[in-house]
Amino acid sequence: MELEQFIRILIFIHAGFGGIALLAGGIALSAKKGGKIHKKSGIVFFYTMLASAIIAFVISTLPNHHSPFLFSIGVFSIYFLLIGYRSIRFKRKNTSSKTERIISATMMFVAVGMILLPLILQGVLNIVLTVFGGTALIFTIRNLKLYKNPEKLNKSWLKLHLGNMIGGYIAATTAFVVVNNFFPSFYGWFIPGIIGGTFIIYWIRKLNKGKNIKIVAN
Repeated sequence: MELEQFIRILIFIHAGFGGIALLAGGIALSAKKGGKIHKKSGIVFFYTMLASAIIAFVISTLPNHHSPFLFSIGVFSIYFLLIGYRSIRFKRKNTSSKTERIISATMMFVAVGMILLPLILQGVLNIVLTVFGGTALIFTIRNLKLYKNPEKLNKSWLKLHLGNMIGGYIAATTAFVVVNNFFPSFYGWFIPGIIGGTFIIYWIRKLNKGKNIKIVAN
């Protein structure tokens, strides 16, 4: 099998998993939090989106297919998915965050590299890598600070879960919108983030008001 044919197959599989992830993620977001539908659709979203993101990352490194966009979406999505899914563990007190700290620290260095490497190697600022790298940097620093406070982490596990899982969904939606040119110019880069960010703020405020959202840890 020729390399180009293999890459086309990978792109097809990537798109297929991405489509399923968008559907499952949408169901998880709209379903009652903690219910069977939310949990099952959330699991489907996690694994299909993770597979799609990993494939996107692989494709972005192959000859003639180097893509800062695919690389960013892949790395960005993998980080948010892992942190969001694993954050359910912190519902239990005194749960070690060592793995999460390693993941976040790694993502922080990758994010810095995404911003600086184009400047160092090419002398130009890559807008795509800078936007994704900058956003990832903000989240990783915030998460690393949270991991240093076990008591606060235990109380904030649900915010961590919702914020990062929605972040993963925003990345998936942004990729879908940009690739299919749903909006003119650069608007496609920002509209999913604005809508998703508003959704995150809605849930965080709901949690801050003391409203109970039950999510059962496996």
